[in-house]
Amino acid sequence: MSIITFLRENARWIVGGFLLTFFSSFGQTFFISLSAGDIRAEHGLSHGQFGGLYMIATLASALTLPQLGKVVDRVPIAVVAAFTIPALMAAAISMSFATNVIWLGITIYALRLFGQGMMTHISMTAMGRWFSAQRGRAVSLATLGHNFGEAVFPSAFIFAAYALGWRGTWLAAAVVLALVAWPAIVMLMRVERTPRATDGPERRTALRDWTRGEVLRDPIFWLCLSGVLAPGFIGTTVFFHQVYLSELRGWAPEVFASSFIVMSSMTIVFALIAGQLIDRFSAVRVLPSFLLPLAASCLVLATTQSPWGAYAFMALMGISYGFSSTLFGALWPELYGARNLGSIRAVIVAMMVLATAMGPGLTGWLIDIGVSYPAQIAAMGIYCIFSAAVMTVVSRKAAGRNALT
Repeated sequence: MSIITFLRENARWIVGGFLLTFFSSFGQTFFISLSAGDIRAEHGLSHGQFGGLYMIATLASALTLPQLGKVVDRVPIAVVAAFTIPALMAAAISMSFATNVIWLGITIYALRLFGQGMMTHISMTAMGRWFSAQRGRAVSLATLGHNFGEAVFPSAFIFAAYALGWRGTWLAAAVVLALVAWPAIVMLMRVERTPRATDGPERRTALRDWTRGEVLRDPIFWLCLSGVLAPGFIGTTVFFHQVYLSELRGWAPEVFASSFIVMSSMTIVFALIAGQLIDRFSAVRVLPSFLLPLAASCLVLATTQSPWGAYAFMALMGISYGFSSTLFGALWPELYGARNLGSIRAVIVAMMVLATAMGPGLTGWLIDIGVSYPAQIAAMGIYCIFSAAVMTVVSRKAAGRNALT
C-alpha cells in the first residue's frame, strides 16, 4: 500500500495521533526550558536548584503515570483525550501566573504529566493498538507531531515572548489548546479503528499477550529500556541547559532556537525511514543501530566551539530521534502483544519521564559543583556506544524468543 493510499484511508486516526504528539510540546522540556532563564531570574534559582525542582516535579509525574495511564485500556481514547487536554491547558495557565517555587513545582508536575506523559501515551497506544501490518508507518507518521512541535514552537515562543512576555506566551498556549487541540483531537479520535485485512499481511507480535507484572520481571525489558531511554535523557539534558551551553560557547540565543529546525527535519526523514524498515524487518531487528548517530552527536557538541557544532549535533540527534520515536511505539507490541499495551506503555512512558527528570537535575548539580558540562556531554556519547553493543545482544535474544527471525 502506497503512503498516499494509506493516508487517504486512515487520515483521521493519523492526524489525531499527530496532533496529540504535536500539542504535547507544551509539556516537553524543550518548550519549558525556553522560559528557564526568566524563571531562574524571577525566583532566584541556580542551575542546580531549578534542575532539582524540575527533576522532583518530573519524578512525581513519572510515579503518577503508571496508574493514570492504565485508563486507556478501559476508556475510549477520545474520552481520555477530552479530559487530558483541558488538564494540560490548566497547567499552561498556571505557569503564566506562578509566583512562588511551590506553585511553580506543581505547575511543572502537571505540564510533564499531561503534556509529555499522557498526550504521548494516548497517541502511541492508539497507533500500536489500531494498526498491525502498517504499525511502523502509523507510529512514524503520528510521532512526527513531536518533530513539528520542535520545529515550530521554539521560534514561535521567542517571537511571542517579545510581544507578550514569557508569562503571556504561556497564556497564549492555553488558548491554542482550548480553541484548536481540544475540539480537533476529540473529533478525530472518537471513532476507533480496528486492524483490517486490506492493511496487508499482519505483523507478527509476541507469541502471547504478556501482563504488566510479567513484563516487569523480564530482563529483556530492562535492557531495552537502557537504550531506548537514552535519547530522551540526553536530548532533555541538552535542551534544558541550552542557555548555559550557549553562554559557555558564546553563541547567540538564536543559534540553538534555529537549530531545532535542522533536528526536526532530520527526525521527520528518519522517522519515516524507520517506519518502512520496521514494517519490512521488525522493530527488534532495527534496535541495534539507532544509538550510533546519537553517540556521534554528543561527541561533536562536546568538542566544538563554533556555532556549526549546534547544527551538526541537532542533525545527528535527529537521525537517532527519528529511529527512536518510531521504535518507541512499535517495539513493545512486538515483544509483549497488544492486549495489555496501555498498562505496559504507561510504565514505559513513566520510565521515559523519569529519565528526562534525572538529566536536568543531575547535570545541573554537577555544573554547580564545577564538573565541566562539555565533559558530561562527552560521557553521554560514550554511554551510547556501549549501549548500542548491548542492544545488539538484546535484539538477537528477543528475536529468537518471539520467533521474529
